[in-house]
Amino acid sequence: MANELQGKKVAILAADGVERVELEQPRAAVVAAGGDTELLSVHDGVIQSMNHDIEPAERFLVDRRVADAAVEGYDALLLPGGAVNPDKLRINREAIQFVKDFFGSGKPIGVICHGPWSLVEADVVRGRTLTSWPSVRTDIRNAGGNVVDEEVVTDRNLTSSRWPDDLPAFCERIVEEFSTGARAETSRLVR
Repeated sequence: MANELQGKKVAILAADGVERVELEQPRAAVVAAGGDTELLSVHDGVIQSMNHDIEPAERFLVDRRVADAAVEGYDALLLPGGAVNPDKLRINREAIQFVKDFFGSGKPIGVICHGPWSLVEADVVRGRTLTSWPSVRTDIRNAGGNVVDEEVVTDRNLTSSRWPDDLPAFCERIVEEFSTGARAETSRLVR
């Protein structure tokens, strides 16, 4: 990974409670590949990350409120997990609208762990194959998605992984997918 993402800007949408490694490692992979990132959240200031959902970890400076962001300003979207983070995002109208609009743009999205809750709330998983943290899988199925228990899955513009142990494969795949840009809505499933 050297310059695959040169000139690409990736939005990272997260709130308080985000799992630290699921924000840090993908962001580092994007930057290592020459891309830029911008942390979006539901409020200004900083967000509190967590280790294992229960131990406070680093605080991250928010670059922009999601309410002030436009899909057109980004080439890809990253939705990290942690149980509390997507729960806070899914009750924020602007965050869910951003996710829905981003999904509709065909631009690549990377999501891990509990992150698919935001996709479920945005009503965009119907007919898509993805993976997630085990407790999120019933919600995905109930929203019309297909769930598999695999390290990393790409279905058209959506790449998903289960948990922090999958981060090496997830980071490698999102760099590859983010470098390709928007995709037509043709059938494409990579496992």
